[in-house]
Amino acid sequence: MTKTRIAAVDVGNDALKANFGKMENELYIPNVVAQDFEDRPVIGIEELDKKEVLDNIHIRVHSPALEENNVIYRVGNLATKTTNSTELDPGSSKAEEDQTLIMLFASLALDAVENGAFTEKNKVIDANYTLGTGLPLREVKEGKDVGYRSQLLGSVHQVEFLVTPNHQGKKINIKFDEVKVYPEGFAAYVNLIMDNDLKVINKDLIDKQILIQDIGGLSTDIAVIRNRNVDDDKAQGFNLGVSESLEQIREEIRTKHGVELDSRRDVVDIITRKNDRHHIMVKGSRTSVHDITDHILLELAKKEYRFLRNVWAKNSQSEICYFVGGGSAVLKDYIKALNNKLDGFNIDFFEDEQESIWMMANAYYKLISEFVSKQTKSEKAEKEEVKAKAK
Repeated sequence: MTKTRIAAVDVGNDALKANFGKMENELYIPNVVAQDFEDRPVIGIEELDKKEVLDNIHIRVHSPALEENNVIYRVGNLATKTTNSTELDPGSSKAEEDQTLIMLFASLALDAVENGAFTEKNKVIDANYTLGTGLPLREVKEGKDVGYRSQLLGSVHQVEFLVTPNHQGKKINIKFDEVKVYPEGFAAYVNLIMDNDLKVINKDLIDKQILIQDIGGLSTDIAVIRNRNVDDDKAQGFNLGVSESLEQIREEIRTKHGVELDSRRDVVDIITRKNDRHHIMVKGSRTSVHDITDHILLELAKKEYRFLRNVWAKNSQSEICYFVGGGSAVLKDYIKALNNKLDGFNIDFFEDEQESIWMMANAYYKLISEFVSKQTKSEKAEKEEVKAKAK
């Protein structure tokens, strides 16, 4: 039997978050890619292997699932340093973008070369994964999860590391034994009620009607949970996230202060970090950009609050709304202030921003672990039944 490894991957619009194996490996990679050449210049090439791998992901990706096949990419932090880097655009579909797959394959390849679970022979590793991932509710309702899953199953997807510390020249052949694509809203609910051992931790939430507003980079999903399931008819998805506002902040900072930020990730850091929040360095001087961030984020928070108000009006028996996702961490203070001044809904945020950001990856891990556990028990029962019949 082929050895398979659990992978729970959230390809977020801002960053990829992933858990592997028995949670012994996790990855966080900014969702930025840039097409590149095979021999990228490296200052001090002899020192390459002393550099951080996550800052130097340089790969060639070959997969029948890609529209542009066999292309070389810089991924994550390395991609932010180029002038041709791309981030997912508003209105794009996560299930239909090459960038989603490139990020997914890159994360699996990094895990495969570093976890020791797979055998390496002549710089080639054959890696089998059981994958839990997700798509926005809107895309699942449109049936895009079916096509996304079929693209991954039944094919070999190869990642070749080029100018990457410690892994140069290695090729990873990725195959999926199973792929589960979950609606993001339901995944958030699972994370609220279950711990990593799949034990129920919030019994009082199980039979309540609750809302979960997931604010991402490119979209907002509001899941209506009743009878322990997402109500497909009531769930709503909106083509609005924080990405456009982050780009607007980035552009205003460039225009007003002449400072070029590498990516949206830098803007998020300015808004959410613990120290010197809403400040940047301009010609060596600490400078406030609060006037820029404040008016842009307040406008976005008003739109997000309008979504909440409209959905709650149609689901008046809801008891609470949980705000999740990276966008919620960015907008938390603004939405709380609006709610206190206006409707006073029963809403809640995760005070630990990391918990909110990692919520989807953790939920996918719980769901795929439960699937594997049930599958293992079923296979064991079948074997015992065959043995019993043989006697």
